[in-house]
Amino acid sequence: MAKQAKPVEQLDSVIVRFAGDSGDGMQLTGGRFTSETAVLGNDLSTFPDFPAEIRAPAGSLPGVSGFQVHFADHDILTPGDAPNVLVAMNPAALKTNLRDLPRGGTLIVDQDTFTERNLAKAAYDANPLEDGTLDGYDVHTVPLTSMTLEATKEVEGVTKREAERAKNMFALGLMSWLYHRPTEQTVAFLERKFAKRPEIAEANKRAFHAGYSFGETTEDFAVSYEVKPAKLRPGTYRNITGNQALAYGLIAASDKSGLPLFLGAYPITPASSILEELARHKNFGVRTFQAEDEIAAVGAALGASFGGSLGVSTSAGPGVVLKSETVGLAVALELPLLILDIQRAGPSTGMPTKPEQADLLMVMFGRNSESPVPVLAASTPAQCFEAAIEAARIAVKYRTPVYLLSDAYLANGSEPWLLPDVDAIPELDPGFTTEPPTEGDFRPYVRDDQTLARPWAIPGTPGLEHRIGGLEKQDLTGNVDYDPENHDLMTRLRAQKVAGIASDIPKLEVDDPEGADLLVLSWGGTYGPVAAGVRRVRGGGGKVAHAHLHYLNPFPRNTGEVVGAYERVLIPEINLGQLRKLIRAEFLVDAAGFNLVRGLPFRAGEVQEAIEAML
Repeated sequence: MAKQAKPVEQLDSVIVRFAGDSGDGMQLTGGRFTSETAVLGNDLSTFPDFPAEIRAPAGSLPGVSGFQVHFADHDILTPGDAPNVLVAMNPAALKTNLRDLPRGGTLIVDQDTFTERNLAKAAYDANPLEDGTLDGYDVHTVPLTSMTLEATKEVEGVTKREAERAKNMFALGLMSWLYHRPTEQTVAFLERKFAKRPEIAEANKRAFHAGYSFGETTEDFAVSYEVKPAKLRPGTYRNITGNQALAYGLIAASDKSGLPLFLGAYPITPASSILEELARHKNFGVRTFQAEDEIAAVGAALGASFGGSLGVSTSAGPGVVLKSETVGLAVALELPLLILDIQRAGPSTGMPTKPEQADLLMVMFGRNSESPVPVLAASTPAQCFEAAIEAARIAVKYRTPVYLLSDAYLANGSEPWLLPDVDAIPELDPGFTTEPPTEGDFRPYVRDDQTLARPWAIPGTPGLEHRIGGLEKQDLTGNVDYDPENHDLMTRLRAQKVAGIASDIPKLEVDDPEGADLLVLSWGGTYGPVAAGVRRVRGGGGKVAHAHLHYLNPFPRNTGEVVGAYERVLIPEINLGQLRKLIRAEFLVDAAGFNLVRGLPFRAGEVQEAIEAML
């Protein structure tokens, strides 16, 4: 690319949102812009926003797809509250996203798409490019479609429709010029992606270069912008989504435990990409099984655990409901099993592509009888890696099913991930029982004095034959037993085993530099917006403490001390107050809630306002 000739303005951070029809390639465009940004070394955070419809009518409001990326020269925690720049590929994208663009923000639109038909689909009575609707914004009307067709007209073997589809690359080229993003990797990516259709690769490359050159030569953009690399911890980084991190964490847990990894899954948004990612890594001994339904998927995973593997099943809320009976079976069998719940907005089918964190009470209590299980929650896309390893450690060590909660925001969002030192990840000893007892029969429910975990004996091991099933087990022998006192004993032992995990997890850490009276307590994917909101309050002189829970059952052993040490406790949740109910019940603390259930992550500004209202 030619050298930049226009003035360059330095910025410390930028929030860009690409929005268009679900067929306009906005996720690909945003993903490539994110990759270019990662190469430059900026800290970044992304929020892909998919339409809930599988294929809404082209140009309609429900069919709008968005991708927001926040990049900076310093540590950031969220994809940003509102975009500085909105790239709208059609009227529907403008209609659904303009409310988020602050006055004075930069708006780039494809003027070719503002036809009478498209305006009608977006419920516009008049053309917003002409009626004053956009007064107060820095508007750039660019003939993206026609310029893309002009740039690709000499490529043989490409239809007009195929050429039009390359307009997202024109937009990417323009934004790459505007923010000094590197271009070489995108060109190489297009060549790889369309290796079987080189003419399509050529059309996309030409559109990309044309967009870059347009920014460089047009008088419409007088200034370009530069955001310098962030000062991050030394090491090797890669951009990673939450679902990728979960997959890699499971592979790491398999390697460190020596247990073959078995994933039983049924495709469901937003968990499916974990299945897709793990299916690529058979070289690590991973076995993936796409079952005919959710019940078969978790049943296969539990069977794999019985056979001596690390059994995992992934799903979202509607599928986790169906798995509950098998999870109860795993409680009775006392075998390791991981259930990853990538939460989405509900109930029922709800809004499949939108985030929520309303499955907490379901995974805590959504089984018959007394059937306690450990519950963990990931906090950021990169932290999903550590969360998966920790969930596996607890499941293997304590012989119990474990729920690990993520959500659509973490699953699809991305951030830089510092590659860990693999050798520094602790080993996970499955502690199989391999030798028969010197006297008498094998007793499969004799418990470890410290963990209360029972032996894990692989079927077929000579001398270690034992009964298995969901009927109540007799203490020690594992025989079927209906004695009332035995049932009471086994119920209490299972509960004590889970409660005892509190002594084996870190204490709850509190970020309180100034001796605050107000504690903000968060969990799951709200970490970034809540921490950012706390930063803003402190920047304005407010005193506020923040603690974030990764362990929800059992709570860290000092949780009661922490919440009891503050006059006021605020719990922000993307539900109607599920953690608040648990904290109030467990610790008799009159916690207040900040609750929004819109299928969107919190904005830091919203959390800031809620905190300041309590201060």
